[in-house]
Amino acid sequence: MSACTSATPDATATPQLEPANWRGSQHASPVTLSARAADHIARYIAKRGKGIGIRLGVKTSGCSGMAYKLEFADAAEPEDHIFDSHGIKVLVDPRSLPYLAGTELDYAREGLNEGFKFNNPNVKDACGCGESFTT
Repeated sequence: MSACTSATPDATATPQLEPANWRGSQHASPVTLSARAADHIARYIAKRGKGIGIRLGVKTSGCSGMAYKLEFADAAEPEDHIFDSHGIKVLVDPRSLPYLAGTELDYAREGLNEGFKFNNPNVKDACGCGESFTT
């Protein structure tokens, strides 16, 4: 059973308030990948046979307020902020950038578990189940 007990809001809703230290996209720290994450993404894109990189975002969800979105991107949207990290394009929509600026996406294997891990300096608190966070 998950430690999160509150109902999940509409997944299409956008976060309400920008982080207090947000100074706008022109000052945003880049969103980066660790070498392990970049290698994993590059192998997956090669296996898929298509794709330009990875799209990261946030959505209103969970008991702490926001959850990460991660998907492989086949094309950039006109409004996307695009960062290059270890040869991989990292695409972030403008509404998510205030919450992800300065984040490093890592790929870790711990015992039998493996997956992406967000090292986000904007996170002030996280849910006990690890599925959501607040800034």
